[in-house]
Amino acid sequence: MHTLFLTLLVIDCIALIVLVLLQSGKSAGLSGAISGGAEQLFGKQKARGIDLVLHRLTIVLSVLFFILTVGVSYFAI
Repeated sequence: MHTLFLTLLVIDCIALIVLVLLQSGKSAGLSGAISGGAEQLFGKQKARGIDLVLHRLTIVLSVLFFILTVGVSYFAI
């Protein structure tokens, strides 16, 4: 059981790294940092398309990462 959780954890880690690297940045330098707050307050709708899918998959894989980490530590004893 420990080996299964450890294998799934490694696969999850690799998938999580790839998903984070595929996502686009939220701001583009200093100008993005200054105008970013105004866009969130007044402006555009929430992210759509592939950015939203990547964001949700990142959340799912990060929760799975924590669950698998607890499982690996539980079965390591």
